Amino acid sequence: MRLCAYQPDIAPNVGAMIRLSACFGVPLDIIEPCGFPLSLKTLRRTAMDYADIADMTRHDSWETYLAARTKGRLVLMTTKATETLWDFRFQPTDTIVMGRESAGVPEAVHDACNAHIKLAMSGTARSLNVAMCAGMAVSEGLRQVR
Repeated sequence: MRLCAYQPDIAPNVGAMIRLSACFGVPLDIIEPCGFPLSLKTLRRTAMDYADIADMTRHDSWETYLAARTKGRLVLMTTKATETLWDFRFQPTDTIVMGRESAGVPEAVHDACNAHIKLAMSGTARSLNVAMCAGMAVSEGLRQVR
């Protein structure tokens, strides 16, 4: 299983995903451009020493990311999905794709993903923090395929 952050806007969210990657042993792909300068200094500030132990790969664009992929389904977490995280059946080679905090993903990325899932939430809130959603999705995916 892998985690992918598509053009993230907020450095602390990337830091949280790097920690998630390091703590759960799930490789992280970061697709640029980011909404902040993605530098060693930024990573050290937001992810502390977890950036040194996370299996992380930076990609210049969505196209270079797709060209580098070798296997598995792309599973997009999106508020526009009809299937919920709890009903979805993960496979060990799935990559969970997280969109931008400000805009999600463009239609081309949405269409390239094999599955689209959401968190079932009550109330009128729009969505949870992207890093929190990533943690929930990775946790559930790993629980299912363990």
